[in-house]
Amino acid sequence: MTHADATRVSLGEIAREWGRIGCLGFGGPPVHIALLRERCVQRRHWLSAAQFERGLAAANILPGPSSTQLAIYCAWRLGGRRGAVVGGLAFILPGLAAIIALSALFLTTSTPSLLRATAMGAGAAVASVAVRAGLTIALPSWARASAPERPRVLAYALSGAAAAAVLGPWLVLVLLACGAAELARRRLARGWGALQGWLALAGAGDPGGTAALAWTAVKVGALSFGGGFVIVPLMQSDAVGNYHWMTHAQFLTAVALGQVTPGPLVQTVAAVGYAAGGVPSALFAAAVAFAPSFSFVLLGAARYERLLTNQRVAAFVAGAAPAAAGAIVGSAIPLALAIGESWQYLVLAGASVALFVLRRGVVVTLLAAGAAGAVAGLLGAPVGG
Repeated sequence: MTHADATRVSLGEIAREWGRIGCLGFGGPPVHIALLRERCVQRRHWLSAAQFERGLAAANILPGPSSTQLAIYCAWRLGGRRGAVVGGLAFILPGLAAIIALSALFLTTSTPSLLRATAMGAGAAVASVAVRAGLTIALPSWARASAPERPRVLAYALSGAAAAAVLGPWLVLVLLACGAAELARRRLARGWGALQGWLALAGAGDPGGTAALAWTAVKVGALSFGGGFVIVPLMQSDAVGNYHWMTHAQFLTAVALGQVTPGPLVQTVAAVGYAAGGVPSALFAAAVAFAPSFSFVLLGAARYERLLTNQRVAAFVAGAAPAAAGAIVGSAIPLALAIGESWQYLVLAGASVALFVLRRGVVVTLLAAGAAGAVAGLLGAPVGG
């Protein structure tokens, strides 16, 4: 697969088409991937189906938000490095602008009570969304695993779930350790001790300041194995427990905002950044979180296909991805414990029925939960001070 065999497309057309996806991409990676396939393969015939599928496979192997990396990669195929930058920004910026604007509305101390009730309703549903997101990733992986592999897959998933539920800031090391364990099992592990030491140093210094926000954003952007929702447990302990940028209720609201706005869920880190230091910090956190995705494509897109046959990469992902799926499910425990009012548990129960029994979509469910919160507020339910 070479860059030369792709159709060349103008930067203006890339900006328009990728911007349209960025504006219409409600519903997460499945929607983003479908929109990219429809434009690049089915309607415009810019890429062949095989080219698109190989790019998607490589994006799924890399850590970080897969649909974002696929959007940047497709733009690179059509417009080179400048196309990758233009397409990636066009895909990201609409949702980023929306979530920063909504953060300014919902995450301030002077939020009107009706909006606060709406946010509390949507936030209450986040725990059930986490379970669904984790199971969506875990069940197909479990089905693909052979009988001898399943005990290891289960062990990695349970490790991730336990870490997300009780270890908080150490989750990142558990994810990496599961990947390293699989590498070691296949006798391919090298340099793990140095990586672990670097991570420990990177997490130290400037508590609660710019370096702390950067470290949180790096984890979000570079360690999202298995799907975007794994950023939730990676962010929660930092945003609420370690640095106190947000309350539990505000964090639940931020996650809900990330779900109901278009674009990748990774942009939720902008809401955390906004709570930490306003719009400049929101933009800084987003820039740091998305930098790995741009770097992977700009520096290595020409070698993407090699990832599909790289045994070291495959081995590491085989350990890290199940742990990430388990972490997403395990994050439901602290998310549920973050609920502050008893009426919110009724909303959580209703959201669970909508997601798992009625099979409703995540965005629709969160909007309905927000509406239920607004009704509860109008009926006099407590919504905080």
